[in-house]
Amino acid sequence: MLILSIVLEAAVAIIAVLAARRRKPYLYGLAFTFGAYVVYDLARLLHWDVQEGILSVLFLLATVSALFAVWGLYRE
Repeated sequence: MLILSIVLEAAVAIIAVLAARRRKPYLYGLAFTFGAYVVYDLARLLHWDVQEGILSVLFLLATVSALFAVWGLYRE
């Protein structure tokens, strides 16, 4: 299940980048958010030694970027 999740998260990130290049720059926020999810899940899958504080900051940044993306969608 985790590998499928990583593949789907990466697909969302790639599609968001492609959409952002079409004059929708706020979608880079979704690309970053799902890219962060990929990193987090890869860290779990591959047992990377990542400090908890780094993952917390990464998730905070992902949440802020998702907020930016959703705000852009709302304004559109």
